[in-house]
Amino acid sequence: MNPPEPLSLTVNDRTTVSALWLLPSRPRAAYAFAHGAGAGMQHDFMAALSQALLEQAVATLRYQFPYMERGSKRPDTPALAHATVRAAVAAARGRLPDVPLFAGGKSFGGRMSSQAQALAPMPGLRGLAFVGFPLHPAGKPGVERAAHLADVRVPLLFLQGTRDELAELGLLRGVVQGLGDGATLHIEEDADHAFHVRARSGRTDAQVVQALAATMAAWFGERAS
Repeated sequence: MNPPEPLSLTVNDRTTVSALWLLPSRPRAAYAFAHGAGAGMQHDFMAALSQALLEQAVATLRYQFPYMERGSKRPDTPALAHATVRAAVAAARGRLPDVPLFAGGKSFGGRMSSQAQALAPMPGLRGLAFVGFPLHPAGKPGVERAAHLADVRVPLLFLQGTRDELAELGLLRGVVQGLGDGATLHIEEDADHAFHVRARSGRTDAQVVQALAATMAAWFGERAS
């Protein structure tokens, strides 16, 4: 496994966060990859998907939200989270200015990325990829969290498991269809919100990660021109 390069990102005058940059020899795309609410950029899933994307010639910039950097369990305010997303996207763009740039992330990180883009488009961004979009809290189906997506003016990729307790699949299909041709839904059978699959599915978690990376890389490639 290739070791990533540690970075420090400046979010504002009082806040810096850690990041990890993983660069293939001939990058075809770059992805600013935000973590979920309960685990930071060093989480095994984040590391595994970043490595799988590296093998698909996609550079990744994983980064911490400030609350995770402080060791807090309470997520940042949306304004601070959005500022962090913007800092990461700008850093990735600065490192690879001539490579197609995408953003998004796992669960909370993906939603903060789309909220930031809906409020004010980030320069040079070609699309957003959600690795498990958190459509609603567990056990409380609803689509309110998707309302802002109508204001996102770049293509959207939703990577979702059929057992995801934070995204009832029928509701998510309706959301994606309502967004039109710019939104794509990719389904991983038997995967939960963490993209874990049961042994009886006939697949391993590692195979799911490889499938996610291949799907993302292909989608990035289609939107690179």
